[in-house]
Amino acid sequence: MVSSSHEAMHRVFQDHPTLFSRVSQALGVPLPPPVSVSVLPNDVTETEPIERRIDTLLRIETRHDGSFLLAIEAQRKKDPEKSVSWSYYLAYLRSKYRLPPLLLVVCQDRATAEWAARPEPIGFCSWPSLTVRPIVAGPHNMPVITDPDQVREDLALAALAAIVHGASPDIEGILKAMSTALMDEPEPVSIPFVELIFRGLGKLPAAEIWSKLVVVDLDFYQSDFFQKATEKARTEGRAEGRAEGETQQAVKDVLDVLAQRGIDVPPEARERITHCGDPELLHTWLLRAVTATSLDEVID
Repeated sequence: MVSSSHEAMHRVFQDHPTLFSRVSQALGVPLPPPVSVSVLPNDVTETEPIERRIDTLLRIETRHDGSFLLAIEAQRKKDPEKSVSWSYYLAYLRSKYRLPPLLLVVCQDRATAEWAARPEPIGFCSWPSLTVRPIVAGPHNMPVITDPDQVREDLALAALAAIVHGASPDIEGILKAMSTALMDEPEPVSIPFVELIFRGLGKLPAAEIWSKLVVVDLDFYQSDFFQKATEKARTEGRAEGRAEGETQQAVKDVLDVLAQRGIDVPPEARERITHCGDPELLHTWLLRAVTATSLDEVID
């Protein structure tokens, strides 16, 4: 039951909306004075189901420091919407599991990795209430492994490093070391790693190098299992390519409709639309753009 003291401690801000400005001054928190204040609905319950999925979520136990959650996101390009998603994921995980969450972002190019690594404060002016601070793995900090002996020490780490360095000048040496090490492994061990790297390299030129290494140099990969795995990876790669093309077309459609209706799109908003990778959100923006009278009505 909500007590009267609890009610009074927050209700006074509803009755006197400009009070916070004086409170912040009294607390020594430097915030600009408001020019207007509106009381908004306080119900934050989501009435419509919204599908949100973390790429991978792990619960990790430690010997002396208890348990924690690790949310892992693969990020291929800059996306301003991600800071919103990531903050939601961390808050949701903390609330649901009552465990400290960490976020790991894996990137394939340095620019995206450096963008993802920047702390994202959530708050106002110089006072962040929360800060999203991912751990980032990318070509700038992952090891370049070109020694087959090092690959054998940790196949999983070497495979991830190969994927992350897919566009690196050293990729041929990295993949050669990987294929050499996998020659000594039984097929149940080696073939999943071969498929994983195929999928990770996607449409990069390095995928062709990997194909030649494992198909030409390693004859034992000609098994039916491997052929099916390779074809599956290629099929998924083509599907991803089609999806990316459809997303780019959706971005163009939104911008074209806004231009046709004479709605100005500042550079920051244009970047947000251009880098949006969510087809459903783009579709929502497109429908709004047909009738909206301002940009805020479309993407706010």
